[in-house]
Amino acid sequence: MGASDEKKAWEEYRERELHGARPRLEEFGYTLDANQVHTGGERYLMAGARDVGGGGRKLVLTGRRRVRDQSRVIIKVSSDRAGIREIERERASRVLLHTLNFAQYAFASPAELLYVKKDGYRIFITSYIEEERTFIEHELEEQFFLALHAFETQEGVHATTSAHAQTIKETFGIVGAEEYLSLFATFRKNTLSCDPDNERLAEVFGRASIFLNENHTIIERYSGFLTHSDFSPQNLRIQNRTLFLLDYASIYFGNKYEGWARFINFMIQHNPALERMLTEYVRQNRSAEEYLSLRLMRVYKIGFLLQFWTAALAKSEGDLHELVRLRVSFWTEALDAVLHDRPVSEDILRSYLKRQAELRSEEEKARQKEILAR
Repeated sequence: MGASDEKKAWEEYRERELHGARPRLEEFGYTLDANQVHTGGERYLMAGARDVGGGGRKLVLTGRRRVRDQSRVIIKVSSDRAGIREIERERASRVLLHTLNFAQYAFASPAELLYVKKDGYRIFITSYIEEERTFIEHELEEQFFLALHAFETQEGVHATTSAHAQTIKETFGIVGAEEYLSLFATFRKNTLSCDPDNERLAEVFGRASIFLNENHTIIERYSGFLTHSDFSPQNLRIQNRTLFLLDYASIYFGNKYEGWARFINFMIQHNPALERMLTEYVRQNRSAEEYLSLRLMRVYKIGFLLQFWTAALAKSEGDLHELVRLRVSFWTEALDAVLHDRPVSEDILRSYLKRQAELRSEEEKARQKEILAR
């Protein structure tokens, strides 16, 4: 399937799903917003992308209650078999997390308003959490402490006994060192298959593989904790200093620093000062082994990103293809930086951000603005 075919297939799926879901939603008293920013731009590249557990096609939509107070809501809907399973797993994870007797405390969750299967559509609706300021609009020190609280919330859920493991295995899933290393080997294979002539990528990925395999024991030692494979500000909202988690689909039990790693890697381009503060906090306040575990997970997560962006090369064309190629190069350098335990060069970062802004479509800029502000 060519690049234009991939986008066309997503657009056809999106329109078909919206057409089918709209009357079902209206039947239950909900209307969709006219402009669904989250389904446009580069969203079509991301259908089914997940490093653990796979992913199906689903739509994340915004809408309102048709009666009562016209309050805003978030709607997740799918008629795709894998998408339905993902929504069902997310809802089960959310319910179970709040009942675990070995969890010190859990994230707050938006109120559930509707969970139903209707005419082949799985629909999951929650309240929209209003916030005065987004995460990235807070002062740097506030961001640091909010992030630290979020990480410590995850660390407070630790499966330490076989009984705990049995409770969580079926719903959440458990990932240990063997699974992490196997997945990374798959990332490497897929990445180099999609970009076979990229010698720099192959060389850095090779060193990353050695680094992970040499530290199998460290990865395993800090596993068994609640973690989130897509932990970033897009999936959090802050209301009255309470953290609300929006996405439970990416929760499972694994290395305690995987959530940290995803978040810190996100900050490489969005807030490098926070990236440095968080890495230095772990370096100075936790053991050398734990800091190493953080670096290992950062390498693992960048490996997933490189697999994702190299796969997108064949799905993109024009400015988007050039942008995808730019991202492959940037994340290769980011991987090299983590392997050398240093920040990404300011020149590399500045050049990347400038060119990314030039190549992004207006539709994608609108989607990103909405994501970071939601």
